[in-house]
Amino acid sequence: MLRRVSVGVGQEWVVDVGGCSPAALRELPALQGLFAQLVAALKLTVVGAPQWHTFPGEGGVTGLALLSESHLAIHTFPEHGYAALSVYSCRPHPAPDFEGLTQRWLQATTVKVRALPREVAPLTLKVAR
Repeated sequence: MLRRVSVGVGQEWVVDVGGCSPAALRELPALQGLFAQLVAALKLTVVGAPQWHTFPGEGGVTGLALLSESHLAIHTFPEHGYAALSVYSCRPHPAPDFEGLTQRWLQATTVKVRALPREVAPLTLKVAR
């Protein structure tokens, strides 16, 4: 008998964070605090030091943490009070409290979370009866 199955290879959250404090979206300590709490909440392992790039003037910040499980990334747009956050782990986890964490660190008023299970395209397996 043949059976089609998908093989799970992790979980990704794509998070749109709005209504943020423009100052918080430029503050490295706030973004580092958010990263630290996400890493702790999900029990992730950071490989090396996270990388941060601060754009000049009123620009935002791009941050990336390489994880043994995959990655954590953010790009902020202070001029729009917006942050784009991505968390991917090759191990499944319950979703962290994105609303609470982004409200605490970025003063967010709106948070849209899209959970994307990552999986290998369906495979056809021969199953013994």
